[in-house]
Amino acid sequence: MKGLEITMQLINGGVCAAKGFKASGVHCGIRKNKTKRDLALVVSETRSSAAAVYTTNLVKGAPITVTKNNISDGYGQAMICNSGNANTCNANGIEIAEEMCALLGDALKIDAKDVIVASTGVIGQTLDITPIKNGIPSLCEELATNGDNAAEAIMTTDTVAKQSAIEFTIGGKVCRLGGMAKGSGMIHPNMATMLVFITTDAAISPEMLQKALSEEVKDSFNMVSVDGDTSTNDMVSVLANGMAGNDEITEENEDFLTFRKALGSVMVSLSRMIAGDGEGATKLLECVVSSAPSKEIAKVVAKSVICSSLLKAAMFGADANWGRVLCAIGYSGADVDVNKIDVSFRSCKGQVDVCKMGAGIDFSEEIAKEVLLEKEIEILVSLNDGEAEATAWGCDLTYDYVKINGDYRT
Repeated sequence: MKGLEITMQLINGGVCAAKGFKASGVHCGIRKNKTKRDLALVVSETRSSAAAVYTTNLVKGAPITVTKNNISDGYGQAMICNSGNANTCNANGIEIAEEMCALLGDALKIDAKDVIVASTGVIGQTLDITPIKNGIPSLCEELATNGDNAAEAIMTTDTVAKQSAIEFTIGGKVCRLGGMAKGSGMIHPNMATMLVFITTDAAISPEMLQKALSEEVKDSFNMVSVDGDTSTNDMVSVLANGMAGNDEITEENEDFLTFRKALGSVMVSLSRMIAGDGEGATKLLECVVSSAPSKEIAKVVAKSVICSSLLKAAMFGADANWGRVLCAIGYSGADVDVNKIDVSFRSCKGQVDVCKMGAGIDFSEEIAKEVLLEKEIEILVSLNDGEAEATAWGCDLTYDYVKINGDYRT
């Protein structure tokens, strides 16, 4: 979509930025800590076009199966998500997920099949429907045009809520698109990243919405890795209610490309937030691969670098160990000429070049340390063999990652 110039403005509101959407989040009792919200809701005033992408893990949470069935006709109106229990590997998981939809449908007076349902938390523990049943009335009563409580309610090991929204124009009509995400660990998607909920008031058909989502996920959530583990419950879902009043997008025209660019912008923003909030992380890592022979090769290289545990550990220690970058490229499986590769590290403190044409060069370790002590680090890789580029996001590997996951259940 290079060359397409559209004006986008960052705005507040998250999933409530778009017209006709309300959200809420409450503590219903799934989590023992009463100060933590554990049930979230997002609702559109009207039935909306719906689309979703799901985990590629063969072990899938029951909500994935139920959501796939519910929005198989391309439409939905509400999203409900609990945290604290993934509803995965449970004998009655499907029954529980379907009952969540039925209870919400009754409370909102909408079709239970128009509900997107999701769960996140510990895998393999029985999920009791009672607290959810008791919590839905207050969840519906507290619906408001503010997404903060909902964004908080979907968090597990996240340290911050993740929201993003933008405003753009299609056919002379002002449209808004916003989202919220949760994800901190067990992040290595091949479709999405943990749980992401997106809303927009743009009018777009279910088919075009699914196409836009499936394409944009490739350069956003699919390019994030925190720890190399693909979750059982990963899902990105979108509702588009058309209340902005633009002519419905039903084909791949300029309006569709504008919508895709807006959707991609929010998804990249959320991707960066997820990577930067990786479990125990102190730094956001962004690997930018340029001058590659193809987009696919650039993506494979960028993802391999971001996934390297040794490089992640070096970044934690602010160690300019560029050999680990080349090592990760070498085992990536990408067809590259290692004798052409340049590597640099960059942050707000400046840039330090560390490798030229596949070989080390003289650089100041003191300056490199200063560059790498910052909270956001760019790893710049030039393959010097084409014009394609790609970006991947990750985080450093710290002592706290082991601490968090050593006692996750307890």
